Amino acid sequence: MSTTKAAGQPLILLYTGDGKGKTTAAVGQALRALGQGMRVCFIQFVKSDTGSGEIKALRCWEPQVEVHITGCGFSWQNEPAAVAKHGRQGWELAKQKIGSGAYDLVILDEITYLVTWAIVSEKELLAFLDTLTAPPHLVLTGRAASAGLVARADLVTEMRPVKHHIQAGVPAQPGIEF
Repeated sequence: MSTTKAAGQPLILLYTGDGKGKTTAAVGQALRALGQGMRVCFIQFVKSDTGSGEIKALRCWEPQVEVHITGCGFSWQNEPAAVAKHGRQGWELAKQKIGSGAYDLVILDEITYLVTWAIVSEKELLAFLDTLTAPPHLVLTGRAASAGLVARADLVTEMRPVKHHIQAGVPAQPGIEF
């Protein structure tokens, strides 16, 4: 349902797919916005604060960027009820931050998982997005973006795995995977 938008209207950018780089692309978008003097809020669902390089780098920009890690860790390492509770709390925080008028760009990292796991319905997410008439711009990330979310976004980039060194037995490395 994307429509023609004038400059200054909020855009929705979606990074999805099974390949590596969705969060990294979102952080790159944050750096671009920060470089232009914009105020950024980064909310990460699902993962817990494990000291990733991306989060450390964003925190160097505080207070121009605000970082919230709302997840309790990878879903396979936690009880579904805990994942749902943290996800719902993160979603409520996201709606508050988006509606506050305090940010030019809000990143909802891993938001697609909340829809996939029925923590937030696609209908609820799309209805909320349809209420936005002024900035902030939004960046949404995560695997398996729903068809409705793809249709609603103004930009969709799909990360597709072609080759990854982990497949050859090379372990995850700081600065590359985290």
